[in-house]
Amino acid sequence: MQSQKNIGEAGVILRLDSGAGLLAGLLVLVLHRWLAGLYGLLPALLVFMGIVNLAYGSYSGWLARRWRRGQTLSPALIGLLVAGNAAWAAVCLTLVALEGASLTMFGRAHLIGEAVFVGALAFVEWRRVLPAVVARQQ
Repeated sequence: MQSQKNIGEAGVILRLDSGAGLLAGLLVLVLHRWLAGLYGLLPALLVFMGIVNLAYGSYSGWLARRWRRGQTLSPALIGLLVAGNAAWAAVCLTLVALEGASLTMFGRAHLIGEAVFVGALAFVEWRRVLPAVVARQQ
């Protein structure tokens, strides 16, 4: 049954999302001065991006922990996760458009890569995690 498969995958997806957000946030914060020169972005913008990644990774980690413990998750909590990933993908692509002249190829590649990654996470969480949350409630 597809719902049972989704239930098994949901925890893995949530942990992946959390780990990626926390790792990206930590690396960007620690390396923001160096990355600013490499990417052609302001250090303050990179600090903001790092903080957002840490906050998001913490949220998805909280969801993953609740899921692992068998606690009920509201579909609205997963909807917020999906919306957050989709919004962050849009932010990254907007930065590419707005900062295009100052971005280096490394900055452009990072922002586009992050947009693709979080956009894919939004899709997978919508298609796999959300149905698993609904199935677990039944």
